[in-house]
Amino acid sequence: MPSASSDVPAASDGRDLWRDSDFRRLWLGQSASQLGEHAGLVILPLYAVLTLGVGADQLGVLRAVGQAPILLLSLLAGAWVDRWRTRTVMVWADAGRALAFGAAAVSALLGGLGLPALLAVTFAVGTLSVFFDVAYQSSLVRLVRRDQLVRGNSALEGSRSAAQIGGPALGGALVSLLSVPVAAVSGALFFALSFLSIRRIRRSEEIPERSARPVRTGRRILEGLRFVATSPLRTVCLASAAFQLFLAAMMTAYLLFLPRELHLTGTAVGLVLAATGPGALLGSVLAARLPGRFGHGPVLVTAAALGDGVLLCVPALHGSSATTLAALLAVNFVFGTFGQLVNVTVMAVRQALTPAGMQGRAAATVTFVGMGMTPLGSLLGGFLAQEWGLRTALLVTAAGMMLSPVLMAASPLARLGPVLDGPSDVAEHPRKPAQSA
Repeated sequence: MPSASSDVPAASDGRDLWRDSDFRRLWLGQSASQLGEHAGLVILPLYAVLTLGVGADQLGVLRAVGQAPILLLSLLAGAWVDRWRTRTVMVWADAGRALAFGAAAVSALLGGLGLPALLAVTFAVGTLSVFFDVAYQSSLVRLVRRDQLVRGNSALEGSRSAAQIGGPALGGALVSLLSVPVAAVSGALFFALSFLSIRRIRRSEEIPERSARPVRTGRRILEGLRFVATSPLRTVCLASAAFQLFLAAMMTAYLLFLPRELHLTGTAVGLVLAATGPGALLGSVLAARLPGRFGHGPVLVTAAALGDGVLLCVPALHGSSATTLAALLAVNFVFGTFGQLVNVTVMAVRQALTPAGMQGRAAATVTFVGMGMTPLGSLLGGFLAQEWGLRTALLVTAAGMMLSPVLMAASPLARLGPVLDGPSDVAEHPRKPAQSA
């Protein structure tokens, strides 16, 4: 496997990054893929509700089936991605999702898309999305120089944020204006566009050398877990786990608090939640500039503290006045801004501190540990809201989210400077540098 800086352009600024045709192809493909994915998150459930007439419990099962591959397959995807060219993984994932959406559209037109078939399509799309996401997070480090990682991640995460805002709206509009089968075809077209764009990436990736006795997949997964557990990235993993646990807990109470305590309408609740999207776009822009000026460590700790800390204001709000609504919009905008700033910076740090042959497994391990806490967090939030009341539950869970910046501030990650040269940037033991990071 080549090093992260081999066979890449010698560019070091944003303009030269955008002159790189392979980066543009990756950005376009990832943007189309994310738009198709987030539109699909609305199209398929709407088909279940409008056409199949499913109940709330069945809709919950449908959503859970689509999310299950994150927990079930992230580690496996990481092991696979590190053995294959990321371009190959992304192309096949796009092709598979385009076929899945196309098959769903044809079945719907013929009246054969029942709930079992819809569950199968949802699980297939979720599975392929896991492989695509792990691969694209690992691909950038093979395309650009280390000093371009933050700018590159900023561009990719900015398009992902835009897709998170526009995808659901596009999916809903297509279903409303046209029909569910036509909307599904549109989703397939987005994945086809991503397929065509990423397939045109020309920069070569060397397949990791394979020994005469191939390493078992289980062993490769354990190697990824061991790498993260024994490297500075374990702090990223722990901070992500703490954040996801308490965020899921808070959101459980938050979604009850807005309509029941503040008496907000459904439209107002949707508007409040949507405010994180524009904030995330701003956070992506800031992530391209601030770490290089103030240092990656200080930006990580400060942004996490501000983004998580602003949620402590929510329990103090009362009533459904315009002032309360404006305050909620501001809180969610700030949370989205600094949360995205943390996401982009963390990704750049992880890529810089991880060897090329371990990129997929490191990304998958962090995702697995972080997202693995969300079911427990949701249960915790429901328990606290039931036993202590909504305001107390919000306060406790928002305070718990502050554990994430505290963990980062107490670790060597807080000392990372403006330039990420590699694993030597973070040494946990002065006499024994983290050579494996």
